[in-house]
Amino acid sequence: MPPPRTDIETPEGIEEMNTAAPVGDKKRRKSSVLSNRRASTAALLRNPLAGLTTEEILADVDTFCEERGLMDHREDFRKGALLAQVNNTPGAFEMIDAISEEEKVVLRREETNKWDQPWALYFLCTLCAGSAVVQGMDQTAVNGAQEFYYETFGIQNNTKLQGLLNGAPYACSALIGCWTNPILNKIGGRRFTIFISCFISVVTGFWMAAADSFVNLLIARFALGFAVGAKSSTTPVYSAECTPKNIRGALTMMWQMWTAFGICLGYIASVAFQNTDFLGENTQWRWMLASTSIPPLIVMVQVYFCPESPRWYMEKGRFDRAYESTRRLRRIPVQATRDMYYAWKLLEIEQANKDGHHWTEFFTVRRNRRAAQSAWFTMFMQQFCGVNVIAYYSTTIFIEAGFSRSNALLVSMGNGIINFLFAIPAVYTIDTFGRRNLLLVTFPIMALWLFFTGSSFLITPDQPDSPARLACITVGLYMFMVTYSPGEGPVPFTYSAEAFPLHFRDIGMSSSTAITWGFNFIISFSWPMIAEAFTNLGGFYFYAAWNLVGWVFAYFMLPETKGLTLEELDAVFSVTNRAHAGYFTKKLPWYLNKYILRRDVEPFPPLYQFESEIDQVADKNAPRPEAQHSEGPLHSGSEDEKKTNVVA
Repeated sequence: MPPPRTDIETPEGIEEMNTAAPVGDKKRRKSSVLSNRRASTAALLRNPLAGLTTEEILADVDTFCEERGLMDHREDFRKGALLAQVNNTPGAFEMIDAISEEEKVVLRREETNKWDQPWALYFLCTLCAGSAVVQGMDQTAVNGAQEFYYETFGIQNNTKLQGLLNGAPYACSALIGCWTNPILNKIGGRRFTIFISCFISVVTGFWMAAADSFVNLLIARFALGFAVGAKSSTTPVYSAECTPKNIRGALTMMWQMWTAFGICLGYIASVAFQNTDFLGENTQWRWMLASTSIPPLIVMVQVYFCPESPRWYMEKGRFDRAYESTRRLRRIPVQATRDMYYAWKLLEIEQANKDGHHWTEFFTVRRNRRAAQSAWFTMFMQQFCGVNVIAYYSTTIFIEAGFSRSNALLVSMGNGIINFLFAIPAVYTIDTFGRRNLLLVTFPIMALWLFFTGSSFLITPDQPDSPARLACITVGLYMFMVTYSPGEGPVPFTYSAEAFPLHFRDIGMSSSTAITWGFNFIISFSWPMIAEAFTNLGGFYFYAAWNLVGWVFAYFMLPETKGLTLEELDAVFSVTNRAHAGYFTKKLPWYLNKYILRRDVEPFPPLYQFESEIDQVADKNAPRPEAQHSEGPLHSGSEDEKKTNVVA
């Protein structure tokens, strides 16, 4: 298990970004940075208590406790505030005399054994995992069920109705479901939203199983989209707001892994109920779809035993309840008061920052536009890489390849198992290889396996049950899933969660989620018609080509976000598309010489240079690289223009 990635809410790292001032003039350069409101906001987010005296902190804590009805816990909040001031410095609590030795023992263990957490926290994590399982199972139970309900409703030859029925939940999610997330959260909180989403999943699961007509089943599947959108937007946020920062990254990224497990369960349900026909011919699909109601029912029960998000309580002004929730999720009171008080100070900064921005800046400011462009690209490619063609139609594809229905269901289940197993390493790879690098490596390999799978349909076309043909198609699809799971699987949601600035993160995440479910619908709806018009060979070639398009876009246009602070991300996304593409165009020969021709080449100048790197150059009296600066201000109005040093 790698160390958790940098906390995107309270990032640590390089203090200031480079601006246009000369290298030797550090005072001017730092003054320019500090005068910029974005830079100062990012500095405050690193630690809003930095620079305050002990007396100032204690006075602020006393006021905080008095105004919010927490005077019974004032002494613990005083200790917690002193801990919060050194929150990002390991071992610094040892120097605080107010902390008792018993409390220091727990704090030491927190640093040396980060997985030693209260039972309530792990129970909350199982709730979030269960919510992800529900998400995945809702997606793939239809894979086997469609082979039976097509015949029940007489649509086995109507590709448009097939696609509409399979894609209905994702159309609803993109158009409505994702956008109900802020409303439901405002009304009742994170737990309420998860509960309602799972309730809808339970109802629609039984509704789909009992549907007596095509229209009835279509309406039920459309209603399922209300659950899909809200649940996928809320659960990762709930996990992130409740878990300690030292394990927050690892737990939040497990959303994709447990979604993959739910996808696997959907395949398993198809195999388990393939012969359950005592209600009549072709009634197996009713059991397959009804089984999707079981996991959300379990999650609904779990919700009542989990605390609400402390951050949500604080946003509502219910600080006594926020303290109760935080206390349940931490070992000792000073841990709870430290995290709650620190979260409140961050929330103050966030709210103040939001007040100074207008929603139009989501489109008019380059930093926000490029973040949206990049996040939406990863979400778009999660669908157009072709994975959900396999998730929703693999059983049909295997039957057309020559498998019997029973064997096709079994082989499809193998796809789900592989997806889950190879999603596990993503917890490690996403923070070691980086988001951009994972996409650049996996896009061409996914394209290769789709070309291979499509070409396999040409093997002995007059003998569709040829062992060589069946083996090649199976290997091609399995290897595609092996490549997808650690790459395009976890990257989009992780990238979208960190790309947007704090004040636009809600709308950014909602829009990104709507993008992925919208194109999910397009994939679900269009594949039967694509396969009918161009055969499976043409369909797989089509999505293989999209993976190559994805590689080109990722190479020239997609910035890396791994390990960067909020302030650094401001600068990275402020670089123009032209500058970014120009840099990597010039770097292509360098890659060729270094990695293909294996020549000894000089290091290529970095695309971005941050303050500490420039200072190192200045200290060595090294000349500054020729720089091309991003054009235009980061923010409209009277703010100073913020520039990033770009080697072009």
